[in-house]
Amino acid sequence: MVKVGIVGGTGYTGVELLRLLALHPHARITAVTSRKEAGMRVDAMYPSLRGYVDVAFSTPETAALHDCDVVFFATPNGIAMGEAVALLAAGVRVIDLAADFRISDVAEWEKWYGMTHASPALVSEAVYGLPEVNREAIRHARLVANPGCYPTAVQLGFLPLIQSGAIELDGLIADCKSGVSGAGRKAELGALLAEAGDSFKAYGVAGHRHLPEIRQGLARVAGQEVGLTFVPHLTPMIRGIHATLYARLSRDIDLQEMFESRYASERFVDVLPAGTHPETRSVRGSNQCRIAVHRPQGGETVVVLSVIDNLVKGAAGQAVQNMNLMCGFAENTGLDVVPLMP
Repeated sequence: MVKVGIVGGTGYTGVELLRLLALHPHARITAVTSRKEAGMRVDAMYPSLRGYVDVAFSTPETAALHDCDVVFFATPNGIAMGEAVALLAAGVRVIDLAADFRISDVAEWEKWYGMTHASPALVSEAVYGLPEVNREAIRHARLVANPGCYPTAVQLGFLPLIQSGAIELDGLIADCKSGVSGAGRKAELGALLAEAGDSFKAYGVAGHRHLPEIRQGLARVAGQEVGLTFVPHLTPMIRGIHATLYARLSRDIDLQEMFESRYASERFVDVLPAGTHPETRSVRGSNQCRIAVHRPQGGETVVVLSVIDNLVKGAAGQAVQNMNLMCGFAENTGLDVVPLMP
């Protein structure tokens, strides 16, 4: 049985980790931290966990995280980089759900995140936790940088096209929409129902923090830099990401067969039949990414539709998937969840 700790258990990704790990047959939650809520039972804050999680929140200092086998950081950016060193030295494996170790260029990370990196020496060691690309490296990792939600949907959508060499790499477009839970569990004007409901808007057009992460991932696959325009949007729903991706074909190819072949053995990527349109509700609460590929009017533009639950495959579910790989469990352990409908 793997002893698991969660640093930052009061946010949406934290409670999603708790939901998934509560029924994991090989994991036992031994520590969940929150300075503000220390002493409160977890199921008092989240009644949905009554009967499944019987621990109380504790401060990081009293949580005995060093006794855990795996520690998840479901914290704001900048926390894991300051605490991971001591945990790794104690033999604890670390999975960071924030962005502290995602970007290999430390100067680039500092530019986008506006702070000095506390553990630059660990950045080169960290394995980027997209299993569909880095599965073998994740198996042997002691520090995993869990991908962001937008980067997961975008990279999985573009991956087969780039690997096939069938598209031009200088004009990729990612037009993405996210539910409000992507902003986290905090009091914020833009996330209020009266502000976000019955509305739809783009944000971060001049530059979003996930842009360098997506570019880095696509460039690694392509073996060269890519030209990418990434525009995120806020939609009046709680969960879900819908990425509409555009690229110009450089040669003729059977797109449907290419996507089906690339993801044939991937448990958590579902390529839909030709001509279909995935919905965010078809993946709600699950670790699935559903993809459809189109070639409108038989032209030279390929359109990929990629949907995920931002809190599961875009965060906590993918983190558990990574833990399964690191610990030698079947990759789908604890993650065979049927999506919620309606």
